[in-house]
Amino acid sequence: MENRDNLPIGLSYDDVLLVPQYSDIPSRKLTTIKADFSKRIALNVPIVSANMDTVTESKMAIAMAHAGGIGVIHRFLTIDEEAAAVKKVKRAQNIVIEDPVTIDEGATLGEALEVMRANGITGILVCDSKKNIQGILTSRDVRFKKDKNIKIRTLMTPRASLVVAQKGISPERALALLDANKIEKLPLIDKRGHLAGLITATDFKKMQEYGNAAKDQDGKLLVAAAVGVKDGEERAKALVEAGVDALVIDIAHGHHALCAALTRTFKKRFSRIDIVAGNIATPEAANDLIKAGADALKVGIGPGAACSTRIVAGAGVPQFSAIQSIASIARKTKTPIIADGGVKNSGDVAKAIGAGANTVMIGNLFSGSYESPGEYYIEDGAAFKIFRGMASRDASFDRPGKESSADRTDRAPEGISFRVTYKGEVHKILDVLVDGLQSGMSYSGARTIAEFWEKAKFIRMTEGGLKESMPRNYQQ
Repeated sequence: MENRDNLPIGLSYDDVLLVPQYSDIPSRKLTTIKADFSKRIALNVPIVSANMDTVTESKMAIAMAHAGGIGVIHRFLTIDEEAAAVKKVKRAQNIVIEDPVTIDEGATLGEALEVMRANGITGILVCDSKKNIQGILTSRDVRFKKDKNIKIRTLMTPRASLVVAQKGISPERALALLDANKIEKLPLIDKRGHLAGLITATDFKKMQEYGNAAKDQDGKLLVAAAVGVKDGEERAKALVEAGVDALVIDIAHGHHALCAALTRTFKKRFSRIDIVAGNIATPEAANDLIKAGADALKVGIGPGAACSTRIVAGAGVPQFSAIQSIASIARKTKTPIIADGGVKNSGDVAKAIGAGANTVMIGNLFSGSYESPGEYYIEDGAAFKIFRGMASRDASFDRPGKESSADRTDRAPEGISFRVTYKGEVHKILDVLVDGLQSGMSYSGARTIAEFWEKAKFIRMTEGGLKESMPRNYQQ
């Protein structure tokens, strides 16, 4: 029997502090926080939005990528819905939209408006069956029209009045055409005159506004998406076809034969897509998933604000210790670590990365933001949104699937639901987290995250030390 006196100690973020060290960094803003999300995906900001149904869908993923991070779209959508969310992100900022949304000229205004709404666009190209451009319908053409049954051919700007360009036009020349003709959209055609793409003024504006955006090699925003075990292969296929950059295997207990098997399957079938495996909390789990081919490891069993796994199942490892123990293993194979859960403030982000994480996944802090898909409501003059763990009873009953309600009722939930105060746009939260991380790096004398791993020193603190760390107001 194991000697209980020799049980290892597990530490949370609240149990430790970074020890201030000599620094010659003039300003924390001079630190570089670029980091690897996975082996082939680099971010300008080491922060990831969680794959939870009250945190990340397309709107949040777009905001995260614009800020330099990445969002992981949750898997509790239908396969078609999750794939559509990925497509929305990939279309959100791109100099050349290679497969623009189109509609037949015989469609009605009502049908056109529905397509525009579903795709989040303000204009749509009208084409015939051979992809020949017939015209363009924009919000200006329809804003005062009440008859939804009218044919769009009577409303659109016809082909003869359109400014078009040949496929392969330079960005500089395209921008000049948009400016000279005072137009918002520039359709591209191939040598046969068929539609071959679309360039919009909005995308040029976004490039200027979001200069730190995280993009793929084609200039499209980065996005990841989660899959589970039951429909994992079918869902993954649809997500890859939609253009996803990374697949995140979402299993509560990632050190499991099913997770390892799915990782191996995905690496063989989708060799160009990075695979993130988890969640795990031990070096042994890291070793097994790295051997299976994981391109990144998601670390965290039970630290989330809406997770009750440690109470219900009595299982888990305090998050700071979990990261530290896995970092030494992951670093040998240059496998990035995503620290998932337990972050309450910017100081926790600094502690997580100083402990060895490459990036930090955020759920609760982002859940009340404008971009989160959680339910929004007002009560007694205050605005709130709902946040819930994905193993909560509420989430279990809402998700699509073949399980019966009776099956789900019999399970002990390992998560909870609660309301959070509405926080506005997520970039404001991100700014605070980034500022705190850079400050923590500066206190350690580290200019880069790799240097932070080498220089970060920690001290354990007592409950009194934690109390002393909190701001206090002595005014009566």
